[in-house]
Amino acid sequence: MSQMSEAPLVVCVGIAVLDLVFRVEAMPRAAEKYRARDFASVGGGIAANAAVAIARLGGRAALATRLGDDAIGAEIVAGLEAEGVDCALARRIEGRRSPLSSIYVDGEGERQIVAYADPDMPIDPAWLPERLAEGTRGVLGDTRWSAGAIRLFRAAREAGVPSVLDADRRPDDPDLLALATHAVFGQQGLAETTGIDDPRAALAALARSHRGFLAVTLGADGVLYTGEGGAIVHAPAPRVAVVDTLGAGDVWHGAFALALAERMDEARAVAFASAAAALKCTAFGGRAGAPTREALEEFMRERS
Repeated sequence: MSQMSEAPLVVCVGIAVLDLVFRVEAMPRAAEKYRARDFASVGGGIAANAAVAIARLGGRAALATRLGDDAIGAEIVAGLEAEGVDCALARRIEGRRSPLSSIYVDGEGERQIVAYADPDMPIDPAWLPERLAEGTRGVLGDTRWSAGAIRLFRAAREAGVPSVLDADRRPDDPDLLALATHAVFGQQGLAETTGIDDPRAALAALARSHRGFLAVTLGADGVLYTGEGGAIVHAPAPRVAVVDTLGAGDVWHGAFALALAERMDEARAVAFASAAAALKCTAFGGRAGAPTREALEEFMRERS
């Protein structure tokens, strides 16, 4: 655990979803009936999954998100609160529908997602606080609610704490990337942002115009990130028997944000996050497989 007297608080801002996860032999490819080998109804969403990962790893997590006033929204909040996530900033909006995803996980652990988000969900973040709560040591934001993430990234900058952007797709507002102290892309998001398919070349190109820490997660191939003097560093991923990759990237980002909040240096934070994501991949059910701190530390000791 961290040597800090109190667990650091990380505020996550973005999407929370209810995931209906079906385990199948192979991805459906025709208009036919398919039988699932397993099923889980579990909370999901980039920022929400990151918040759960932080809580399970011993941090304090709060989530700022927008939900409908429906039964799905109630289930999402109940699941987060059961994990110890503070949902005081989870706003329930009258007449709107909460996000929902149907997900298939195949025999190789890869996933296919069909997601729904209410197109009429209001984006105005004026109800979010302008200043971070006392004890906040980091902010994590996704690209699903840019206005909300920008507001809290500005608050993070004023407070002098890290702000981590999960850029699984191209940010739709340039301020989102500009305000992030640490921007970590998925391969698709980096290619969309730079127009360059090769991750190493894309990261190097982006580093020439962005002063903050940059990284791209490559799944089983590990992580590339910007090091001293602009060098591109490769950090390999731990090898595991993959059962389910759903939520692994979200767990990575949550663990990385917590590590920064615990004042680990960036190299250690990358290693910590990569181990957390790898361990998550060994369990079925999306974020249900997010590891505890005890399990993660044992996993890391075994590979040291």
